[in-house]
Amino acid sequence: MNPPSGSYHTIDEYIANYPADVQARLEAMRATIHAAAPDAEECISYAMPAFRQNGILAYFAAQKDGIGFYPTSSGIAAFEQELAGYQHSKGAVRFPHSQSLPLDLITRIVIFRVTEQLGKAKAKEKKQHINVHL
Repeated sequence: MNPPSGSYHTIDEYIANYPADVQARLEAMRATIHAAAPDAEECISYAMPAFRQNGILAYFAAQKDGIGFYPTSSGIAAFEQELAGYQHSKGAVRFPHSQSLPLDLITRIVIFRVTEQLGKAKAKEKKQHINVHL
């Protein structure tokens, strides 16, 4: 039996709740994000599949008419021109079920987010190191 909506504990549970065609798209998103961020940890956050590495890198979710991808506002802003052909907002983009997923673009956005999060982690570490020695 599938868990009620919103009570998933793993990405596997989340994906299993959808029809086979949507499952395939969700698995493609998962594999693409994992390949771009091999050190990231899978989790469920805000009832959606997510990957975290020094904070959340990106979320993704099945929607009625597409797959939602949530790489934070910085991920959207950095690729604004390439996302122009998709319905998107400050922090989200929707990839319609009627189109192939832009896996190369998703990969580049995730790599951007990994780099961004590593930079933030290093800056925080440096700041903590400076404060310890003051």
